[in-house]
Amino acid sequence: MTPRENAVAALELRVPESVPTFELEFQLTQELLGREHLPWEEAKTRGVAAVVEHNADLLVETLGRLEYSIYCVGAPSGEIRNAMVKAVRDRVGDSVLVSVHGDFTFSIPSGEKMLEFVYWLADSPDDAKEHSKREMERMHAHVEEMTAAGADCFHLCCDYCFNDGPFLSPDMFAEFIAPYLAEECKAVRDAGAYCIKHTDGQIMPIIDQLVDANPHALHSLDPMAGVDIAEVKRAWGDRVALCGNVNCALLQTGTDEEVLASASYCMESCKPGGGYIYCTSNVAFKGMELERYTMIHDYWKRERQY
Repeated sequence: MTPRENAVAALELRVPESVPTFELEFQLTQELLGREHLPWEEAKTRGVAAVVEHNADLLVETLGRLEYSIYCVGAPSGEIRNAMVKAVRDRVGDSVLVSVHGDFTFSIPSGEKMLEFVYWLADSPDDAKEHSKREMERMHAHVEEMTAAGADCFHLCCDYCFNDGPFLSPDMFAEFIAPYLAEECKAVRDAGAYCIKHTDGQIMPIIDQLVDANPHALHSLDPMAGVDIAEVKRAWGDRVALCGNVNCALLQTGTDEEVLASASYCMESCKPGGGYIYCTSNVAFKGMELERYTMIHDYWKRERQY
């Protein structure tokens, strides 16, 4: 099976030949290859084509070396994003899934806007719902635009939860977010693409609503917030694929033994029966030691085959 076929099998809750892997972001390109992506702002001076060509080449080289099955393309909206998706797709053909961001539901507001936001929901619920309906129009246009450019996967990245629970109560989540998340997932599925819903934090009070929204997969099943991926697999693994959840905090501060214990817990809990994609509990972030990431990546290589 190709990397794409392995990812598709996992996302469709089937057993692939080997456990696929990816990261929402891999920020250690400089450490891995000794080169770095160009800032998108340089398109103003170098031109869009030059920056896109450089970044697409580097992304494909990096993620190809890591044997990812899903290539997540991070780029600003508009001309640059379209060009980047097309450039990556041209380079990889149909060997992998090409994924882009795309989530227009409410997420946790910034601290300076939190009070204003919750008052707005309480005082003007109809206005909030009208806002979300307009955002769904944007989502449908986004899916159409990105699939035309070559994307066949969407990672829906709005965070809903703190480490101790959702930022809205389950009842409010059901009123203000869940119906629109379900519409997003349907739009992606109707386009023939795959959707991976990302949210950090303690999701267990709303996980039933996340699963009911019908994404293909959940990411990141945050162990730092106390989410047990084995428990999620037992309860919901027949309805949604799981992505995660090697503990990023341990990758930063834990011992090698603790890191490998986290990796093996994920693999041993979720590999059986398929429907699992191996990755960290967030991203391979800047500042993480490359050797630490390499250690869990080498573990994946040893244990990935079915």
